[in-house]
Amino acid sequence: MRKSYDFSKSSPNPYARKLKKNITIRLGVDVVDYFKCMSEQAGIPYQSLINLYLRDCAQKHRKLETKWAS
Repeated sequence: MRKSYDFSKSSPNPYARKLKKNITIRLGVDVVDYFKCMSEQAGIPYQSLINLYLRDCAQKHRKLETKWAS
């Protein structure tokens, strides 16, 4: 491995912005705590774990079933 690298002629990755999009989302404290606990067990960041879970739901076209209390 070199001691230093010259990045003066490099260019930014044109696809980097398309990989992920920053959003603001409000989640319950219990939901965040749940994913943080799972992330510690899995050894990956909790935001990545939430992203993986949501991606799995989207790929499998899962629909949310809601039942409102009367």
